[in-house]
Amino acid sequence: MCRTGQEPDPHDAGKEQTPDAAFTALLEDSAEELYENAPCGYLSTLMDGSIAKINTTLLGWLGLEREAVVGRMRFTDLLTVGGKLYHETHFAPLLRMQGEINGIALEIKQAGGARLPVLISSVVKNGSTGEPLLIRTTVFDARDRRAYERELLRSRQAAEEARKEAEADRARLQDALAVLQQSLLPAALPPVPGVQTAAHYHTASPDRLGGDFYDVFPVDGKRFAFFLGDVCGKGPQAAVVTSLTRYTLRAAALHDPDPVAALSTLNNVLQERYTGGDPRYCTAIYGILEPDHATGQVAIRLASGGHPPALVLRADGTADFLPTPGGLLVGVLPDPHFATATTTLAPGDTLLLYTDGLTEARTGEDRAGLYGDEALRSFAAGHAGKPPHAVIQALTGLLDDFGDGLDDDTALLALGIPAAGPTTKNP
Repeated sequence: MCRTGQEPDPHDAGKEQTPDAAFTALLEDSAEELYENAPCGYLSTLMDGSIAKINTTLLGWLGLEREAVVGRMRFTDLLTVGGKLYHETHFAPLLRMQGEINGIALEIKQAGGARLPVLISSVVKNGSTGEPLLIRTTVFDARDRRAYERELLRSRQAAEEARKEAEADRARLQDALAVLQQSLLPAALPPVPGVQTAAHYHTASPDRLGGDFYDVFPVDGKRFAFFLGDVCGKGPQAAVVTSLTRYTLRAAALHDPDPVAALSTLNNVLQERYTGGDPRYCTAIYGILEPDHATGQVAIRLASGGHPPALVLRADGTADFLPTPGGLLVGVLPDPHFATATTTLAPGDTLLLYTDGLTEARTGEDRAGLYGDEALRSFAAGHAGKPPHAVIQALTGLLDDFGDGLDDDTALLALGIPAAGPTTKNP
């Protein structure tokens, strides 16, 4: 230490200095300053709620003088009516039971009548023998938090309204797409003498238009034409091609119902309409059926433009593909080759046409495999001999079972001859 009237002893350097009275007073002043002007409110109350001490910060928030509060008001006098009710029913009982309570949202009254949102934490101070002496309470200004919560609530409400509006827009879009999709398909198949017909269209996604199509229509008083196919692509552009394809094949059949001629006409139209950098093409299978009422059989001639082969389900319980190898996609080349095939349906037989959404459905737990032609042939054999509507119903269930493994739309068309009924012998 420095000696009075002498230079400091260098040997005293580095030694621990004991705080003097002035330094102690400075610490005490700093502690009082921290209490009074803390960034939060402090108050102490007796066990009956009478305010015994309050800091300057909280008085400033309240807009009150210390003399009007200390010894004259209770803690509940600072609260709004709702706050008083909550204090009596929840806050005070929990504080008595637990000895402390934290982060309770309340509102305190300001002198001008305004309300100040606050977060309150209280703890009971006990004496040396454990008896409760007073309650120390900390009050935090929650205006910024309340504003944040309101903004968060508004944001959540806006997000929820946007979500609902988006869902409503999607529902309206799906309804419009469903109507448009139906307009690309026949409303109902016409009756064909001596032939039963059934069809089904499975939409893989309600959010997009598919390009699959089918139709059955009379050519003259004796013959009927039928076709089924799949336009490349999805969406409105595919829908335009689908519509053009259907009406072109119908018009072509009136001029020349020969299957190869009809597909050739469609090819020419697509080549003429879509040239340059935006080619459009499709797969299609087109046929003519001619019933023979004398025998109950139906002769079928068909042509395929790159389409999966038709399946023939026989009355004896067998099912085999009707090969049409080498047929090219319709619309790709100016003068394509279209494969042809013929068959005859006897009573109990059914001809099944389908698009590749069925055979290319992903299967297995990992959705890594494709359903494939052989699985379809085996499935169809299990329903051979059944009428067309039963075959289509079974395939509809199969498509549903694929679940999210079905990525593409699927069109199904079945044409069958009613099975011969049992004959009754005369006694």
